[in-house]
Order: sequence, then C-alpha cells, then structure tokens
Amino acid sequence: MRRQRACNIVLNRFIPSRAKQKEREDRINGLPTEFHAALTLRDQQIITHHVASLVAEVQSGDLDPEHVLLAYSKKALYAHRKTNCITEVMISKAQALAKECNRAGSLAGMPVSLKDTVGVAGFASCIGYSSPSRLVPYQKDAAIVRLLRDAGAYPFVKTNVPITLLSFESSSDVWGRSTNPYSARHSPGGSTGGEASLLAFGGSRLGIGTDVAGSVRIPAHYCGIYTIKASTHRFPKDGNSTSLVGQEGVPPVYSPMTRTLEDLETFWRAIVGMKPWEYDPYCVPLSWRTVNLPEKMRVGILWDDGVVTPSPPCKRALQIVTSLLEEDGHDIITIDPPSPLKALQIGSQLMANAFVTGSSPLRWCESNDPGVAAGLFALRLPRILMKLYAWFHRHVLRDAVYASLVEGWHVKNCQEFYALVGQREDYRAEWFDYWRLEGLDLVLTAPNALPAMRHGDGRRLWKACGYTFLFNILDYSAGVMPITRVDCALDTLAPSFTPRNKVERDAYLCYDADDMHGLPVGVQIVGRRLEEEKVLEGMKLIENLLKEKGIAYSHMRV
Repeated sequence: MRRQRACNIVLNRFIPSRAKQKEREDRINGLPTEFHAALTLRDQQIITHHVASLVAEVQSGDLDPEHVLLAYSKKALYAHRKTNCITEVMISKAQALAKECNRAGSLAGMPVSLKDTVGVAGFASCIGYSSPSRLVPYQKDAAIVRLLRDAGAYPFVKTNVPITLLSFESSSDVWGRSTNPYSARHSPGGSTGGEASLLAFGGSRLGIGTDVAGSVRIPAHYCGIYTIKASTHRFPKDGNSTSLVGQEGVPPVYSPMTRTLEDLETFWRAIVGMKPWEYDPYCVPLSWRTVNLPEKMRVGILWDDGVVTPSPPCKRALQIVTSLLEEDGHDIITIDPPSPLKALQIGSQLMANAFVTGSSPLRWCESNDPGVAAGLFALRLPRILMKLYAWFHRHVLRDAVYASLVEGWHVKNCQEFYALVGQREDYRAEWFDYWRLEGLDLVLTAPNALPAMRHGDGRRLWKACGYTFLFNILDYSAGVMPITRVDCALDTLAPSFTPRNKVERDAYLCYDADDMHGLPVGVQIVGRRLEEEKVLEGMKLIENLLKEKGIAYSHMRV
C-alpha cells in the first residue's frame, strides 16, 4: 500500500511534465504538411538574408510575411530536433499574426523567438517548473510582445531555460536538456541557452533573453552569436514570468540576441525606436543615439579577474582583438580596476536569497540544477559550520579568495541586505572614478574563463561567473561577439599552470582543449551605464577589423 501510494505521488508529480512535452509534440505534429517539408531554395534565401533586407522586402510588398514564417519555422523545428531548444510552439497562432502584421513597421513580417520567461497570451511560461500554478497560460501579452507586434513582428516559439534560471545549463524535468549546436556533449549556456542554440542554428534571426549574471552573454559566448546586455530600465521587462520575484539586489534585464551583428543593430534600433517607455513603466525615455567613436580610443583590457584565469582559447581571442585594435592605432592599456573579486563577493551575497526563492517552487522528486543544489545545500548548513569551513580554507589551505566567498554565503535578513546594497553603490562609485581617471572609452575582457562546458559541469562551474557578473553589479552595458573557435593544437593548458584557489581549480577540472575543439569563443565589450550604442559601435569596429584581416568568425551554415 505504501509503495503504491509513493508511486502514485511520483506519477502525479510528473504528469504535468509529460503533458507539456506531449502538448509540444502535438503542436508540432499538428502543423500543416508544408512546415515539415525540406527547405526550398526560396526558404534558404530567406533565412540567409539579414533582417533589414527582409523587412524592406515585406514593406515593399515583394515578400509575404507568411513565407518568412514558414522558412524560419521549418529551420526552427529542425534546430529543435537537433538540440531540444524549443518549449512553447506558437507557430499556429503566428500564422494568423503574420497575415495581419503591420507591414509598414520597423520589423515588418519578422518572426521573433522568446526566452520561456516572456509572457505571451494563451501560452504558459513555466520556466521548467512542473507545478500546476506555473502551467497556467498568460492572459495578456508582455510589454515587449505588444511592442514587437506594433512594429510588425510576432512571436513564433519560446525557448528552453534551466529550472530556477540560475545556471550555465538549460535543462529541466519539464522540457529536458538543450544542447550546444556545435557539440551535443556541451551546454548552450544558461539561462537563455535554448535561445542561443536556436539562433546559432539559424532557426531564428531575432531573440529576446534575460541577464542577471551573464544569462545572455554566456550563451552568446558558448554558441557563437551576438548580444548586448542592456543596463536596467533601457529594455522592456514588464509582464513576464520569473523565478525570482522581487530580486532587485542585482536586477535582471531583458536584452536582444541575434545571429549576426547587423541584425543586432537593426533589432536594437527598432525596439528603442518604438519608444518602449510608452509600453513599460520601467523604461527610461531615452531615444537611440548616434555615437561616433574617437579616432584613437583608449581601451582598457581586463586580462584576469583575480579569481579564474581565462583559459588559453579565451585569452587567445582577447589577444586577437587587442592586436587588431593596436594595429588600428588605438591606445590599449592593461587595467587594474577596483577588485573584481569584491564585486563577486558583494554580488554572490546579494543573490544568496535567490537560491532559496528560485528553488522554493520545486516539487517533491523534481530535479534541481546541480550548481543551484550545491549552493542551496551550503545555505542550509548552520552558519557556524560555514565560518569554520571558511577559516579552514583561509588559514590552513591559504585560499583567501575562496574563504572570502564562503564566509558570506548565507541567507540575508533585511538589514544585511540593505548593507550589501550600500556596498554595491560604493563599489559602483569606485569604478565610476576609476573609469573617468583612466579616460577609458571601452573595456574588453573574456565573457567567461572557459568555452562551453560539458553537461553536468555546472556543479563545479557555478561560482565561476565573475567576468559577466561584474558588469551586472555595475549595471554597465556589455556586449559579447564571437571571435574564434577552440583549437586543440593551440589551446593546450601549460603544464606549469597551477590553480590559485578552489574556484579556479574546480573550473579547470572542466577544461579539455581536445574535447572542446571547435567550440566558439567570444570577447566581451563593455561601456558604462546606458551606453549600448557605444558598445555596439565598438563591436562593429572589431568586426570590421576582423573582416579586413580575413579572420572574421565563420558561423554555422544554415
């Protein structure tokens, strides 16, 4: 009797997951036969054109939006079969939206893929949770969806995320695991990993993701695509789902992701040109600005965050860009800014409560992300044990870096949280003064110390997010673009390499140049707060220099 009751409980827990997967399968199988056919020459021409040219053809009447939807839907379904990147299939509804779209809009006729968090009327945003309360369809479109529709675009699929949204993976019991388009053994990143995988595969041109510690930039780095993380209040976020309601210590931001840099500029300009502050109360009324970079820029290079040394391919990508900029006459300096470790200390403490909040909707027997589970386990230990653990690392193992992160890892009360916000503001002021004193135009750094990790390695790597997290703490605009790929002949780890701390040691247990051969490697281009336009111009300069040298990144063929 007890065994039967336990079996019934388990089955009841996972019936919603099975039902969602069957719903996804049924929606795919229920599409008209032309959506399951091979790509035609016309389809191929559509998916290889930049967004600006497709929009112009729709506006002129030379291209039907329904043909654009058909081409991208075919490719998206193919990408899904290869990588399991799609959650909600909205193609049937998109057929009607394509027919009635605004053909004079700045994004006329374009299908847009969305991270699973984005609220779309008639579809759920469960974020991988199986709880029935998470499976209820939205009654109203989010602000960004309403803006897109007014611009002539429409949503057609939603993409996979990790449960809790706090991972370098994109996996849950509800939707399964998404894989990297370059290697099924590796992660596409998180938390916007399904979106990055779809874009890299050519199943979409325009995507929307979120970022609180690198969640659009890590997937862009892992999958070889483009993004610019917005500063807070620049991009619409109202009306969406989240695992972290009320988490404002490190505010999440919505941001665009694209397959090409040309499309990224088109997308940013179109969204800001629609006056998002008239759709979303969070957005500042700031129009898109024309930015002309100085003929001779002063660019700061952050080679090492003091916690995890960039792996050979990530350092090599940064060296490629640095050399090109120097040859182009720009002033390149190695910077020693206010301690990035301090940002990781403050940020991790501000996010500690988020591990509890994000895990609270989990049902009995539901899988948590391995990294989140490890962090949650530590949070539940008596504080005295964590202090002893930190003492041991500091005084016995002589690892002050890891000790400084461990000793602050506990759930915060209100007063502790307020004090941390004060430390965050003081830290931002330090960076503000440093940037101005050095006269910097932009800063370059790695997006992450490693290329795409193998599935499951998040249990070791979840602490190694400092290169992206730093700029969430600062609320700076930060873009990521692909530069090269891992080369097992060039990127072997030096035999003399010795990890400096436990975070670095755990990270390098996951590094294998042979296993990672061929995976994308990017760089991160950073401007100050609300300088998205300047970051974009910096990315365009680098892209042009790569093309002039004949070493531009080669995307996956679509």
